[in-house]
Amino acid sequence: MNIEKAVLAVITTNPSKVNGGAPIFICESKKELETFAANLEAITDGIVHSLSEELYIIVKH
Repeated sequence: MNIEKAVLAVITTNPSKVNGGAPIFICESKKELETFAANLEAITDGIVHSLSEELYIIVKH
């Protein structure tokens, strides 16, 4: 099985904005959010997208 398109992770500083089926990482600050996003992007071989200042997703295209 080869997953071609999927949301791999959600990273946020505002947990009230998210719920659902992807792993969710709650961060304390914008700096921590950016660090998590960069690390998860590399680990998952995905691509990070900023949906707002407080919400990023990692996707596999």
